[in-house]
Amino acid sequence: MKTPQAGNGPTRALYSDEERARRDSSPWTLVQGVLAPLQFLVFIASCALVIRTLTTGEGLALANASVVLKTLVLYAIMVTGSIWEHAVFGKWLFAPAFFWEDVVSMGVIALHTAYLAAAFGDLLAPRELMLLALAAYATYVVNAAQFLWKLRMARLEAAPRAEFAR
Repeated sequence: MKTPQAGNGPTRALYSDEERARRDSSPWTLVQGVLAPLQFLVFIASCALVIRTLTTGEGLALANASVVLKTLVLYAIMVTGSIWEHAVFGKWLFAPAFFWEDVVSMGVIALHTAYLAAAFGDLLAPRELMLLALAAYATYVVNAAQFLWKLRMARLEAAPRAEFAR
């Protein structure tokens, strides 16, 4: 099925009928649906703790622990997301439908991993470490926005199908 996109002419649908069926029947879809909001909640709490540490100088240990927790949740969603992508599209990463989301995800992972290396290796002063956390979080926000956009596109794409099925 081809769906038009503003200014780009016709393009491939996000999911073929077979991919949509695999997505809907995969247990990994539910896992992603649980982990994504969990990661967002951890992000909000951690972001507040990091900003508090940057502005007051207090709570460094708690801020560090929150970034580590955020990173662990990120790793969990990335691993299970790769399994989901393989189940739906037959590729572990960089399936055409999610290519750019996966590219940005690699940057998110790189920055979060750099944070862990810097924190556990005592490579940065506390302020610089917190700034690295914020840089990682900024890329996470961009990536989350990409995925929310894709979710919206999938819903818009499904609407005509539901109307047609009536």
